[in-house]
Amino acid sequence: MSMWEQALIAVLLFAVILFLGPGAKKSLEESQKAENPDWKGALIPLAMVVLFVILLISMVQG
Repeated sequence: MSMWEQALIAVLLFAVILFLGPGAKKSLEESQKAENPDWKGALIPLAMVVLFVILLISMVQG
């Protein structure tokens, strides 16, 4: 991947973080007020799926 592509991806990632950051912060604050914190149980399977996809992508590239 060339340098300009990496720079473009970095800029896009920064823009996405800036765009979604306030909403994510508000959601995290509201989730602490929730009575039923079962949503935390969904984070582990979601993280495993993300790691599996990253593993598949790295296997295809290598």
